[in-house]
Amino acid sequence: MAVRVAPRSADTSVEAERVQVDLIRATPVSRRLAIACSLSATVITLARRSLARAQPNLPAREIDLRFVELHYGPEIAAALRATPPPASRPG
Repeated sequence: MAVRVAPRSADTSVEAERVQVDLIRATPVSRRLAIACSLSATVITLARRSLARAQPNLPAREIDLRFVELHYGPEIAAALRATPPPASRPG
């Protein structure tokens, strides 16, 4: 039994959206999860890059803390600021 999905995109035809939904449904869950993780990683990278461009003189740790502050809240960023940074890994 096929489940009907209401159109969601104003700029996509109903037929094109149906094809997209069918393709997504046919994609294994593991592949969909990999795509979602990849997109998330890309967004995080771009957000951090934007912060670094906006404040080029900040050290990497401060950029990381600013990212946490913006995305997870000032309380979590403050808690991280209060802890020593992790030791640098060799190599």
